[in-house]
Amino acid sequence: MFTILKKEELSPSVYAMEIDAPRVAKKAEPGQFVVLRVSETGERIPLTIANFDRETGRILIVFQVIGASTMELAALGEGDSILDFVGPLGRPSEIAKLDGTMVVVGGGIGVAPTFPIARAMKEAGNKVIAIMGAKTKDILIMEDEMKAVTDEIVVTTDDGSRGIKGFVTNAVQALVDRGENIAQITAIGPVIMMKSVADATRALGIKTIVSLNPIMVDGTGMCGGCRVTVGDETKFACVDGPEFDGHLVDFKGLMSRQRMYRDLEDEEKDHVCRIGLGRN
Repeated sequence: MFTILKKEELSPSVYAMEIDAPRVAKKAEPGQFVVLRVSETGERIPLTIANFDRETGRILIVFQVIGASTMELAALGEGDSILDFVGPLGRPSEIAKLDGTMVVVGGGIGVAPTFPIARAMKEAGNKVIAIMGAKTKDILIMEDEMKAVTDEIVVTTDDGSRGIKGFVTNAVQALVDRGENIAQITAIGPVIMMKSVADATRALGIKTIVSLNPIMVDGTGMCGGCRVTVGDETKFACVDGPEFDGHLVDFKGLMSRQRMYRDLEDEEKDHVCRIGLGRN
C-alpha cells in the first residue's frame, strides 16, 4: 500500500498528492509516469510524475477530477493509501545542454509535469523559460515552484485576468518577436494545446516535443488505446513515449481517438449505484 503523505487542492477539482513510494522515486526521471489503482475494483490511471525526491522517497502527482476513477482518488485524504502505484514507466525526457533557450509550455494541469523537465534542463546549464497557460488566473498552478527552477516565467490567461491575454502560442510568438534564440520547446497539456504549439513552431523551425500522456489508458501497450501515428509509423504513447516530435504527430487521428472515450467518462461520472435501493 502506498500512503498519501500530503494532499492539496491547487484549484477547483485539481489536486496534488505526495505519495510514499521510495522505490519509484529512486528510479524516476523527468518525463516518466506512473500507473495507479485506488482499490481492487478501480481502473488503472496513468499520471505523469510532477516531482520526485530520492531522499524522502516521495512522488508528486497532480490530477484533475474528470471521471469516476479520479473522483475516487480525490476522495482519499492524508494517511489513506493507494492500492497499486507502478512506475516509473515510459521513456525519460532527453536532458542535455542546448545551443539556445529551453522553453517549457504547460497548459492547465500540464504545468505540473513540465516542472521536473525544467529543473533538469536548468541543472544541465540551460537558460529555461516557462510559459504557463490557464483559462483564468484562479486556476494557475505551481507558479512559485516554476519560478524557482527557471530564469523566467510567462503567464497567459484566456480572459486576460493575468499575464498575456490569449493562448500559450501568443507567448511563444512574443518570445520569438523579441529575438529569443529558442532551441527547443516541450509542451504538455490538452491535446488541442499541444497541436497548436506544434503548428505554430513548425514554420519557425523550432524543435517541439509533446507529451501524449492524455491519451493513455492502461499504460502497458496491451490495450492499444494510445496508439498514434508519428511520421509514417504507428507508436504507442505509453511504451514508445510519452514524448514525441510534435511536428510528426498525427493530431487529427489522435483527437478522434480521444473523443471515443468522452461519452463513457461522462456516464461513469454521473453513475449512481442502485444496489440495495430495492425495486419500485
